Amino acid sequence: IFSIVVFGSIVNECYVNTDSQNPQLLCIFNKNESACSYGIAVGIIAFFGCIFFFVVDLYFQQISSVKDRKRAVLLDLGFSGFLSFLWFVAFCFLANQWQQTTMSKGVSQGADAARAAITFSFFSIIVWVALAVKALQRYRLGTDMSLFATDQFATDPNAAYPGYPTGSGIESTETYQSPPFTETLDTNPKGYQVPAY
Repeated sequence: IFSIVVFGSIVNECYVNTDSQNPQLLCIFNKNESACSYGIAVGIIAFFGCIFFFVVDLYFQQISSVKDRKRAVLLDLGFSGFLSFLWFVAFCFLANQWQQTTMSKGVSQGADAARAAITFSFFSIIVWVALAVKALQRYRLGTDMSLFATDQFATDPNAAYPGYPTGSGIESTETYQSPPFTETLDTNPKGYQVPAY
C-alpha cells in the first residue's frame, strides 16, 4: 500500500507546470527528473515484489523440496533487505531534493503529494526492515514445519539408511493380540486354538 501511495502521488501530482508560458511538465522535486523517476521505479518494484512474495507465501506449504523452500526464504530475505536499502535511498534523495526546491505557485499545488511521497518512503523503510527481520527469523528457525530439518539422515552420503529402532530384546509370549479400540472383552484363552472340523 505504501508503494502505491509513493508512486501514485508522484505520477499524479508531482509533475507540474512551473511557468504558464512553458507547457512542459517538470518534476516538483527541485526540477530533478531523476528524483521522480527513482521514486516511481522503487514504488513499482516494491509493488510487484509484494505480489510475487504473497503468491509464494500462499503456495509455500505445497513446495515439497527442502532446497526450494530454503531458496524461497533466502530470496525473501535478500529482496526485503535490498528494498529496505532502496527505500532508504529514496527517502534521502526525495527529502534532499524537496529541501532544495523553491516554492512557487505550481510547486505549492503538488506540495502535499511530495510530502506524502517522502513520508511513505520513510514508512516503507520500516516495513521492509521488519519484513527482512521476519524472513531472517524464518530462516533461522527453519519455519514452524521443520523446513530445513535433515537430522534423520546421516551426514555421510555412503552411510546406510537408518532402519527401525530395535526393541528391548524380550519377545512377547502372547501369540494373539486383540485389535485396538474394541469394546467387547473376550475371555478367550491366550494362544491359537485349532478349530474342530
